[in-house]
Amino acid sequence: MQIRNSSERYGMVAVTIHWLVAVVVLGLFALGFWMVDLTYYDDWYKQAPDIHRSVGILLFGLMVLRVVWRVANAGPKPLPSHKRWEVASAHAAHGLLYLLLFVAMVSGYLISTADGSSIDVFGWFEVPSVTGQIKGLEDTAGTVHYWSTWAIVALAGVHAAGALKHHVIDRDNTLRRMLGR
Repeated sequence: MQIRNSSERYGMVAVTIHWLVAVVVLGLFALGFWMVDLTYYDDWYKQAPDIHRSVGILLFGLMVLRVVWRVANAGPKPLPSHKRWEVASAHAAHGLLYLLLFVAMVSGYLISTADGSSIDVFGWFEVPSVTGQIKGLEDTAGTVHYWSTWAIVALAGVHAAGALKHHVIDRDNTLRRMLGR
């Protein structure tokens, strides 16, 4: 498999980043969904949010890399069998997924740093608060984070359904191109 994208298929870097982001986003969603019901006396009460924040910060760096890679390395051309509305909706869905991911990550950061504290990323480094203490920021950012993450999961489901439709019904190479085949 080639490293860079070609006009026919995605390269190893794009494929790896795509699937890594997908797994991490679903894992973060599951962890976030689970950890909100933890009580003070649960063993994971402090550890789960620390892991969630740390992985979220690392995901932000990966998404920045993904955007840079995408700008520097154009994706494959649409298949000739793709209809114009399919191409347009795929571009819109991808753009919205990117936007929602950044909204979710920034709002998650703002939840954690609204009191002026920094985020310790697995003890490797700290990401400081850029806002200081802002009253009410945590609640507003929490609402944005909640709805943006649900929107990501819903849109990712539509994205996956579209890929499966191309693979099972249309029997084209849309999904294979992102599987590295």
